[in-house]
Amino acid sequence: MSANSHLKQAVVEATKATGVLPCIKLHFEADWLAYAQAMHDGGARVIEVTMTTPGALEAIQAIAGTFGDRLYVAAGTVLDPATARMAILHGSSLIVSPTVRPAVIGAANRYGVPVYCGAFTATECQTALESGASMLKIFPARIGGPSYMTNLRMILPGADLIPSGGVSIENAAEFIRCGACAVSGARVFMNQQKISQEGLGWLTLQVAKFIQVVHEAKEALPPLP
Repeated sequence: MSANSHLKQAVVEATKATGVLPCIKLHFEADWLAYAQAMHDGGARVIEVTMTTPGALEAIQAIAGTFGDRLYVAAGTVLDPATARMAILHGSSLIVSPTVRPAVIGAANRYGVPVYCGAFTATECQTALESGASMLKIFPARIGGPSYMTNLRMILPGADLIPSGGVSIENAAEFIRCGACAVSGARVFMNQQKISQEGLGWLTLQVAKFIQVVHEAKEALPPLP
């Protein structure tokens, strides 16, 4: 197996193993390593830093340099090939795009980096997969709800789906039971009021709760239609 294919496989397997892809999305610069450590302590092995966050490239570089393959860091909200390339050169092991951008997928694949492509309709999902996406980030998941994962898996049975945007601790298990392989989100983890009151220990516990819920749901998966 080549080094490039090994990275793709490792990131995808780590995502599926934990079942949770937590996102760091802030409107201010912060101690990125502290946030990453809190998520890692909660059990996360793949995390995302959105490119809309101030200092995102520096954050990705710091996290990748500190954790190595103990914690894969994704660049999120990547909309063009140039941004994908810069993120990869700063240490990103994964590119997450909120929309179907074949040029972004192609750029990441040239570097051997997996892409989790944002999509919603069946056509978007198929286009993303044909363009080389490794997994599909279904956004906004709240519109279709958990049962929409089943609808997509019925026509794309081999697709790995990660719902985002509307996933909560209350409905995460249902998304998994309906066909998702993992769940993702930003606001459910970046609750600044909770973090200000309880510290980053709250973030650690939140990640751990999600991982537990997902793992319990995967232990008794019903057959899909």
